[in-house]
Amino acid sequence: MNDSSLLSSDTGKTVLQYPIDPAPGMGEAVTVAPGVLWLRMPLPFSLDHINLWAIADGEGWAIVDTGLSVPASVQIWNRFLREALQGRPVTRVLVTHMHPDHIGLAGWLTRKFNCRLWITRSEYMSCRVLVGDTGREAPLDGTSFYHRAGWSEAELENYRARFGAFGKTIYRLPDSYRRLVDGEVLSIGAHQWRVVVGSGHSPEHACLYCPQLKLFISGDQVLPRISSNVSVHAIEPDADPLADWLQSLQKLREHIPDEVLVLPAHNEAFRGLHARIAHLAASQERALTRLREALSQPQRAVDVFSALFARRIDDSSLLGMATGESLANLNYLLQRGEIGVTQDAEGVAWYQRLGV
Repeated sequence: MNDSSLLSSDTGKTVLQYPIDPAPGMGEAVTVAPGVLWLRMPLPFSLDHINLWAIADGEGWAIVDTGLSVPASVQIWNRFLREALQGRPVTRVLVTHMHPDHIGLAGWLTRKFNCRLWITRSEYMSCRVLVGDTGREAPLDGTSFYHRAGWSEAELENYRARFGAFGKTIYRLPDSYRRLVDGEVLSIGAHQWRVVVGSGHSPEHACLYCPQLKLFISGDQVLPRISSNVSVHAIEPDADPLADWLQSLQKLREHIPDEVLVLPAHNEAFRGLHARIAHLAASQERALTRLREALSQPQRAVDVFSALFARRIDDSSLLGMATGESLANLNYLLQRGEIGVTQDAEGVAWYQRLGV
């Protein structure tokens, strides 16, 4: 799974402030507030890092997100534990959501320190299901899903060959967890943190807001320089995650004050939350407008890439994400009665704007 969208993601005329300069280097840590550390972990992708957070919690540290379960990450964690965290134990591991770069080493950390994983129910259960697919043959529902979207037989064969990789960078999950619930208040060390749940990018994504420190750990729900990947997947082909994500953005704007320092999972800590939310929503509406125009003629999901994305989708590694995002936009219009869909004799879905 990829955290960032293929949709245009620049901040446009939005002016954001990045008050912590410099950001930590790979494998380094900086203090963002009393008792709160910003840790940066490398990722072996084009999005080459993830931000992790350590919050002073009594005699130890509460950790927010973990990085991938790969040998290089374990080496960096051992250095973090020895140096940045000064040898103090991890008291609990909070995970914003179930993507491997966030939950990958949760099982390793919780077992190492005999502590609990804190995560929302849907994220834990979804992760357990997807990890269970590791090494399994691609299901017929999956190949049918991508066939309907317009994939060629060669592209479907590549999907079959790559299926089941989700769990390969996730250490064995804890067999129990402590459920995070929207609106609950956690006491972590000397401060209170409120759980704010959103969705769209993932099923039940947990953010954390501390009014006293004026900090907001946003995970992947709001990012300053890129937008969150919002996709439809084969397991739920009729889902409407784009509506969920847009509603979640509005919820954050209503419940989180603009003055917070936002601590995102990628890029830099920033101020300007409300402006960023407005820009993301406006960018998404522009993409939907382009899509509506493209659907004056019948189109498959793979035919609308040029209407939605600034870059060419000529890399097989991007095809799945581009298809998922296209279907998220198509399902959004379909469920609002703006477009219709028909299936041809080959089982491929064709979408068109109604009334043209």
